[in-house]
Amino acid sequence: DIMQICQIDCYQDAVKLMEEIGVTTRGIQLMAPKALFMPIRLKQVDSRAANILKQTMLSQGAEAAVSRGTVNLSDTHTDVLILANAAQLQRAVPRLKEQPWGLKAIACELEALLKKQSDFAYRL
Repeated sequence: DIMQICQIDCYQDAVKLMEEIGVTTRGIQLMAPKALFMPIRLKQVDSRAANILKQTMLSQGAEAAVSRGTVNLSDTHTDVLILANAAQLQRAVPRLKEQPWGLKAIACELEALLKKQSDFAYRL
């Protein structure tokens, strides 16, 4: 077959596939974070923060699913499902750190999660 869907569960998987193709080290550094899809569920986020989080994710080409009552604040809190790759999350973190309603703490947790997931990539 000339086409196949690849399973990428971690940075090492992305790196291995790119090395097999012959991608440069610098290319791997730039592209590996884009290859790792990281759906993340946050629980009981202030709806004001969830609205900002959704807009921030959309601005990065990602998505954040929130409850129906979030946009008009009829729900005070909502779970949030972030649908993004690691690169999108990395770009969102600095923006979220500047926001109110608990988003700085969420950004710091996202940053720690990204570091934990990508320690291997940072060593390239």
